[in-house]
Amino acid sequence: MTELVERPVTIAPARLRSRVEEMHGVKHKAVHGIPSSATERQHSIGKLTVRERLELLFDPGTFREVDQLRRHRATAFGMADRKPHTDGVVTGWGKVHGRTVFAYGHDFRIFGGSLGEAHAEKIHKLMDLAEAAGAPLVGLNDGAGARIHEGVTALAGYGGIFRRHVRASGVIPQISVMLGPCAGGAAYSPALTDFVFMVRGISQMYVTGPDVVRTVTGEQVSHDELGGADVHGSGSGVAGFVYDTEEECLEEVRYLISLLPANYRERPPAVETADAPDRRNDALADLVPADSTQAYDMRAVIEEIVDDGEYFEVHAHWARNILCVFARLGGEVVGIVANQPCVLAGVLDIEASEKAARFVQTCDAFNIPIVTLVDVPGFLPGTGQEHAGIIRHGAKLLYAYCNATVPRVQVILRKAFGGAYIVMDSRSIGADLSFAWPSNEVAVMGAEGAAQVIFRREIGSAPEPELVRAQRIKEYQQELMHPYYAAERGLVDDVIDPADTRAVLIDSLAMLAAKHAPIPARKHGNPPA
Repeated sequence: MTELVERPVTIAPARLRSRVEEMHGVKHKAVHGIPSSATERQHSIGKLTVRERLELLFDPGTFREVDQLRRHRATAFGMADRKPHTDGVVTGWGKVHGRTVFAYGHDFRIFGGSLGEAHAEKIHKLMDLAEAAGAPLVGLNDGAGARIHEGVTALAGYGGIFRRHVRASGVIPQISVMLGPCAGGAAYSPALTDFVFMVRGISQMYVTGPDVVRTVTGEQVSHDELGGADVHGSGSGVAGFVYDTEEECLEEVRYLISLLPANYRERPPAVETADAPDRRNDALADLVPADSTQAYDMRAVIEEIVDDGEYFEVHAHWARNILCVFARLGGEVVGIVANQPCVLAGVLDIEASEKAARFVQTCDAFNIPIVTLVDVPGFLPGTGQEHAGIIRHGAKLLYAYCNATVPRVQVILRKAFGGAYIVMDSRSIGADLSFAWPSNEVAVMGAEGAAQVIFRREIGSAPEPELVRAQRIKEYQQELMHPYYAAERGLVDDVIDPADTRAVLIDSLAMLAAKHAPIPARKHGNPPA
């Protein structure tokens, strides 16, 4: 019996070359086959195309596209005759400052960037790759939502995206860049990511658009008034960063990525710095008034302490009574949470608590040490705060700090009163180290209020109430509010010269660099809602 032997099929070189030429033609059409009128419309409203955006995001020549030739399979409503390559989303990976980053970007020129089955599957594949590779994921959002022509399969596509966002949460950094409309269920994709960037004039996010709002409530509102960049940057707190141009926005996305680790198993990238770790901060004595009732800008304190005075603020326009910034100390990335005395005297309220809690959780997820600069008079009093749930919202910050296992160092600059002192990463909730300046006052409340509570009857019945009140205030200050009271009881590890703050922080964080904190055996905690 003759044995059959398979022989490889060979293609003549000329035939192979023609196939290669054909491939290049198909790929060229996928990139450049979009009508120029669609590109002109995009530019006419001040928006870049998706490929222009990717060029700005990635290091030159490093972007590698995947699924470029993907097409949808829908046939209804004339879709059978409209099957452009990419299906309205560009996906791939490249380098940002030499490090691998994955990205997808909606192409508004194709079906308005709307999401159909193939479009969603491309994003699913990229998200899975990013998680498997342990690299950051950036979404450039500029789409009209679910593709109506494809019905429920489009909605299911969003469900797959949401599920992957949650699965990757705390595993890899996820960044949403809003460069167009984002309506309905689509708005929950950026809400599930770690950071949201928006650009004034072109970015909008809302669950129900202006037409629905007008029909249901009778309100007349524009797209920007309902869900524009400034609305979410300073009102709702959905957006952490707001910029005037796409170019500036994408450059800042690149900068943020340079401060973050690739994934939860790595530490943030360190850099060499010419700023001496033992540089004295003599200017702090003039920046921070000794009078605890006098306001000042905590940003100036941060600039004086951190490397080269550079920091990157998150939510700069929302909950401005607390600051959350990324910076470097001795070349190492840190997250800084600080009360802001020049806004509402630095009190904690609902929005400040939520803002700081989210930031602390993010730092803890990605191995970023936390420095807390404290100058807080307490929680904001009033029926508005109490009825809106300051108890449960304030507990979010408390929970975030207690749950954090990264190195944590507290510095008390001036006052730290009541529950706000505890919540601002005090020794009692797990700060590794607590330092205080000689101007610190740590107490249940200010001396005036304390004296009024303790000596209320005595003051009320005295012939000269104001004289007795002044005496009792001074007595309380001398007994319980002198700067060494907390140190004497081990709740402050050392009282330091403000000029040594930078050196003390750098030395302390270097010592804590190898910190290991065991985590309780459990499925997960149940943080305050």
